[in-house]
Amino acid sequence: MLALDTSKKLSFNKLIADGDLVIVYERHDTMKAVNVCEGSVFQNRFGVFKHSDWIGKPFGSKVYSNKSGYVYLLAPSPELWTLVLSHRTQILYIADISFVIMYLEIVPGCLVLESGTGSGSLTTSLARAVAPTGHVYTFDFHEQRAASAREDFERTGLSSVVTVGVRDIQGNGFPDELCGMADAMFLDLPQPWLVIASAAKMLKPDGTLCSFSPCIEQVQRSCEALRMNFTDIRTFEVLLRTYEVREVKNDSMQGHGGSPSQQPPCKRRQTNEGSNKQESISSTIMARPSAEARGHTGYLTFARLKCSA
Repeated sequence: MLALDTSKKLSFNKLIADGDLVIVYERHDTMKAVNVCEGSVFQNRFGVFKHSDWIGKPFGSKVYSNKSGYVYLLAPSPELWTLVLSHRTQILYIADISFVIMYLEIVPGCLVLESGTGSGSLTTSLARAVAPTGHVYTFDFHEQRAASAREDFERTGLSSVVTVGVRDIQGNGFPDELCGMADAMFLDLPQPWLVIASAAKMLKPDGTLCSFSPCIEQVQRSCEALRMNFTDIRTFEVLLRTYEVREVKNDSMQGHGGSPSQQPPCKRRQTNEGSNKQESISSTIMARPSAEARGHTGYLTFARLKCSA
C-alpha cells in the first residue's frame, strides 16, 4: 500500500512566521509566491520590502516599502496557488476545478485518484477538499514532473494528504493495491478510454469519475468505453466571463471637449499635502468585460460506476 504520513497534520496559522509561504499581491494579475525568511527582502516596482516586517502580521495585511509603496500578504489558498504556480503543463483553472469537485461529490474523508498530476493545480484543490482525514493519490508518468509536484506540495503544506506516484496509468492502469478504495477519480490523459476498465476496478460502488479532454473526438471514444460499467454519463464545457470593476477618479477640472481628465492610479501612502486636492476629485465605479477572458479549455465528462446486482 502507498505510504500515508499520519505524523503531519494540515494546519493554518493566522499569523505569518519565518519560513511561511505567502502570496505577495500587487494587483489582480500580478502576484508572486514568496517564502518568508528573516533578513531577506522582496523588491518590485514599488520599492524594497523587508521580510522581517512581515513576520508576526496576520495574513491579509497591507505592508509598505521603503518608498511608501504597498502590497498585500495573502495566504496560499488553492485559488491563489493556481494563479502563481509554475506551469510545467497546461493547467485547470478555478471554473473547471470547482465544477469537478462539486460533480465528483468530493468531501472531507474521501479517497481520490488522479492521473495526470502535471503542475498540480487541480491536485491542490482536491487535497483541500478531502482534508484532514481523506487522501489524494496522484500519478504522472514523467519522473521529474512528479518530483517537482512533490516539492510544491511540501511547500504548500499538503504533503500529508497527497501522495505522488510515478506510473504510466494509460499503459499499466492504476496499482492493484488501490482496488475498490476510491470514492472519486479524475483522468487527464490523451487516451482516457484505455484506462476506463482499470478505473472501474479502483472505484467503490456508486463511485464517480471525471475525464478532462480538449477535443470532442476524445469525449466520444471515452463515452463509448464508459457505457459498459458506468451510468449517468454527462459532458460539460465550462465557459466563464469575467468583469473588471474599477474606480476611475475624475478631476473636477474639465479637459478639452468637456471630458474629465483621468488620474493615474497611485500605490503610495496618502499624505496631508494631498488632502485638500482630493476634495476636488470625484470617482466613478466602472465595470467592463475582461479583455483576457479565457475561452474553451476542454470538456469534462462525468460518469457513475454501476452498482453490482
